[in-house]
Amino acid sequence: MNNIAKSHLFLLAFVLLTMLWSVVGVEDTYLTWILEAAPAIVGLLVLVFTYKKFRMPTYLYVVMAFHMAVLLVGAHYSYAKVPLGFWMQDWFGFARNNYDKIGHLMQGVTPGLVMIELLRRTTPIKTAGWTGFLSVCVAEAISALYEIIEWLASLSNPTDTEAFLGTQGYIWDTQTDMFMCLIGATIAVIIRLRVLRLPTSGRLLNH
Repeated sequence: MNNIAKSHLFLLAFVLLTMLWSVVGVEDTYLTWILEAAPAIVGLLVLVFTYKKFRMPTYLYVVMAFHMAVLLVGAHYSYAKVPLGFWMQDWFGFARNNYDKIGHLMQGVTPGLVMIELLRRTTPIKTAGWTGFLSVCVAEAISALYEIIEWLASLSNPTDTEAFLGTQGYIWDTQTDMFMCLIGATIAVIIRLRVLRLPTSGRLLNH
């Protein structure tokens, strides 16, 4: 096993241990935990089952592991009760617990970076302009879909899904969630395409 494979295994172990911690003694209900941890669980399964055929760069696995940790911490406490969010209230004078905005920022960062890999390795699109534009669009589309899912969940059972929504009475929660996603995707794509300029091979297994 080479060093790259070891680092990927370490990241997998980190996410699994974080998931184990997250599911023990949840702050709200296990329904809330399932709803909030589902993106991390599904994402991890996809990465594991596609690892041999479509391996991502190590830096991207690090980003995704951090994103999953953010989601799992939010699932453990429920987003409105995460201690970091309360600390942010004290530090910056926020009117609410804004930990969920970190999650939505990462909701732009991770899909944006993943889409760059998908576009450049599976399509004829290679230019930075079109790759960046489409990557940001896809990230924002995923954010919109997530907000629709939250809306449908609220319609199905408003009481049990209140913690999942995490609006905390803020009427512009949906719009600011999508805006944070847009910021995250835009910054990540610019850094990836204009600053780092990391090479991307056309082959599926190139790392």
